Amino acid sequence: MGRPSRHDIDRLLDAAAELVAAGGPSAVTVSAVARAALAPSGSIYHRFPGRSAMLAALWLRTAERFQEGFLAALNADPPARAVLDAARHVVTWSRAHPDETRILLYGPADFDGANWPAEARERLEQGNGRVMSALRDLAGRLGRDEPHDVERLLLATVDLPYATVRRHHRSGEPIPAYAEDLVTGCAAALIAGTADGTTTPSR
Repeated sequence: MGRPSRHDIDRLLDAAAELVAAGGPSAVTVSAVARAALAPSGSIYHRFPGRSAMLAALWLRTAERFQEGFLAALNADPPARAVLDAARHVVTWSRAHPDETRILLYGPADFDGANWPAEARERLEQGNGRVMSALRDLAGRLGRDEPHDVERLLLATVDLPYATVRRHHRSGEPIPAYAEDLVTGCAAALIAGTADGTTTPSR
């Protein structure tokens, strides 16, 4: 028997993403995905051994799609610009992919992460590891490689941009056009700090 086509898997996961956008992770069941994708339930079990594996595939596909551009931004030069580009990427990508953004605003635990197959958990760890490695490398290129420096970059490029995105998603309002300027301004202020964790006073 031939391997299931990637197109068919993506069609099922696209349907699952739409269900998450409408009703959260709990709305994603095998029968609900089958109805949304106009596919027999058997075709889903042919591609995923169960609901947990399907949820894992959905979350990982979404995270990896986001991380592709995010990692490219973190690895760019000059390093100070990389910080701003990474923060900007969070907002721009989220505006372009609203359904997938709702998935990332949850997290693996909301997608039954405790019951994911071992291979999926390994992919999750590898993806998180790539991000943290890129952040540590960027901190080093900025000349600030202490643990609090990496935390500062995480705040600048992930936490604050996602807080901005989350607020608008939860209110049902579109992300405003000026959101990129807001998050890059915050990121610039954060990396203006000195290596000992304090900020440079304004003059």
